[in-house]
Amino acid sequence: MAPGARSLGRLLNPRHIAVYGGASAAAAVRRCRALGFTGELWPVHPRRNHIEGLPCHRGTADLPAVPDAAFLAVPAEATVEILAELAGRGAGGAVCHASGFAEDGPRGAALEDALRAAAGEMPVIGPNCLGVLNYLDGTALWSDQHGGVRTGSGVAVITQSGNIGQNITMQRRALPLAYLINAGNGAVTGVPELIEALLEDPRVTAIGLHLEGIADPGGFARAALAALRRGVPLVALKTGSSELGAQTAMSHTSSLAGSDVLCDALFRRAGVARVAEIGTFVETLKLLHVHGPLSGPPDPAGRTRITSASCSGGEAALLADTAQRHGVELPALPERSAARLRHVLGDKVSVRNPLDYHTYIWGDFHAQQECFTALLEAGCDMNALLLDIPRADLCEDDAWSTALDAFVAAHRRTGAPACVVGTLPEGVPEPVARRLLSEGIAPLQGLADCVRAIAAAGRIGAARRTADRGLPHGARAGRPARREEMLDEHAGKRELAGHGLSVPDSSVARPGEAAQAARTLGFPVVAKALAAGTAHKSEVGGVRLGLADEKAVEEAVSAMTGLADRFLIERMVPDAVAELLVGVHHDPVFGPALTMGAGGVLVELVRDTATSLLPTTVTEIEDALSSLRIWPLLRGFRGRPAGDVHAAVAAVQAVCAYVEDHPEVTELDVNPLLVLPEGRGAVAADVVLRRVAPHRNNGNDEEESP
Repeated sequence: MAPGARSLGRLLNPRHIAVYGGASAAAAVRRCRALGFTGELWPVHPRRNHIEGLPCHRGTADLPAVPDAAFLAVPAEATVEILAELAGRGAGGAVCHASGFAEDGPRGAALEDALRAAAGEMPVIGPNCLGVLNYLDGTALWSDQHGGVRTGSGVAVITQSGNIGQNITMQRRALPLAYLINAGNGAVTGVPELIEALLEDPRVTAIGLHLEGIADPGGFARAALAALRRGVPLVALKTGSSELGAQTAMSHTSSLAGSDVLCDALFRRAGVARVAEIGTFVETLKLLHVHGPLSGPPDPAGRTRITSASCSGGEAALLADTAQRHGVELPALPERSAARLRHVLGDKVSVRNPLDYHTYIWGDFHAQQECFTALLEAGCDMNALLLDIPRADLCEDDAWSTALDAFVAAHRRTGAPACVVGTLPEGVPEPVARRLLSEGIAPLQGLADCVRAIAAAGRIGAARRTADRGLPHGARAGRPARREEMLDEHAGKRELAGHGLSVPDSSVARPGEAAQAARTLGFPVVAKALAAGTAHKSEVGGVRLGLADEKAVEEAVSAMTGLADRFLIERMVPDAVAELLVGVHHDPVFGPALTMGAGGVLVELVRDTATSLLPTTVTEIEDALSSLRIWPLLRGFRGRPAGDVHAAVAAVQAVCAYVEDHPEVTELDVNPLLVLPEGRGAVAADVVLRRVAPHRNNGNDEEESP
């Protein structure tokens, strides 16, 4: 582990452990012994003489040496006092089991502040957590039941829920666990620091994260990108995507922060594969433990390619349908592989991918080995054998074992990435799964989870090719509360035009000047009430479109005189192929975020958007646009002309550049951005720009009150 302030090396792999408390401390001693911990265990209790046969020390000052780790299973107030004592002696770190901190309201939040102060530079996991299990070295700063066993290498799991972590240790899917860390409130040591510490252990093959929120997006991004560059893949199971789920997470822990959409944007930037279900989480980690991120096609937008073999047309069709739903490709087999398969399988079998090899070679080891070898040499990112092993208590599995042996032999011969998939989770019993792991074959349980795991591993592989992307800006630290102002549309457009955004020809006019201004610009025109503070002019009748002559302009302006005394007269921009929304807002946790989507008056109804964190790149902008449902309109649809995508991307870049140069911007919306036919550009038809008001003083340099 890396040395320095708050290094977790001593805490995660201690030589000696001090345990504070009664029954829970005794349980922690038993857990350590059961895992084979060979270091020293020092119970601390002010009144008891022995715990689990070990002599008790009356307090921290009485310990025989400075402990590498401490497990505190005492009430919240006592936890703070003991932490201060441990930090004063230079302990390696502590796990705080007690609840009653920030998750428990204002009084608990104040106690958590005291806990942070007491810890100083000492690492602390928790409070409000079950603790830490190290299955590599046999340590258990943990008092409850768990189902893990010692291993030489494996995946680490960091979870903000103790129960979810405990459940993962109980899985019967042969997932090798190296560490299980329940971060709890993360008051002192957060998820980013835990990731960085785990990256120092070469025995950790992948890291799984159960998150209820991200309190430090910048720190998380730095840690995640470090993991991506080191080849240690990260998988996130984030709860709180639904409104009710977010409310439940907030009531459960104090760590929830940030919007779910922005979490997704952060995951994409940092190469973290997000999954939605705990079964997928386990299977993805298992696949990554065996094979790491999948290399995938050179094109980052390309889909992960697999081959599949089964002796059932129904299974083959089921896999094909599942793969299509989750963006996994079953490409046509190269002719060399197809020819070998035709030779092995004969004329009665249709050779394709996914392959139904029928039962003509069922039970024939050599024929099956040749069949599977031909598939594994097809050059795909992953090769799957669908095989559910019969129940041992009711059936004989000789023929199934032959198929399994043949697939193992083919994998030994080729070395190609391979997995055996049970269409049902129980289709791959744990002894079979352990055997496959020893052979370097991923045992995946449950067809849908398998396909989702392959897709996730492919996304991480694609992200590794762009791991040099910059970190997101994050929130501006220490930003004082200041009065905001909203520029009127003309002023906002003028600001953005200076950064290269194309805007319509226009003129600002008083009521009596509007007709003349329109005549100078040329008809048809648009007339808009020009008033700062009015963001949605169409909703209050502040916009008139398609005015074809001076009389129409005069009537339109007259009808809007109650809204403003100045009017923006603009040339109409005809022939738009599509209308886009391009917006940036400053999130208090994640910082500036860019949203692109279907624009115009139906933006809230359609809700076709993609969000990225700033800074962004041309590639990210292009990928976001191509992910929208209106993308076919931009590329040309049923005889309609294609839009000027290059100009649309340039317009988005101009908006981002303006925000980069003006950190005082709090919200910026271009809606709609009119995308014209190819070669004719993209024009901002409306702009809303809010920013922190310029500093004013009252003569003695004191900021004006909001």
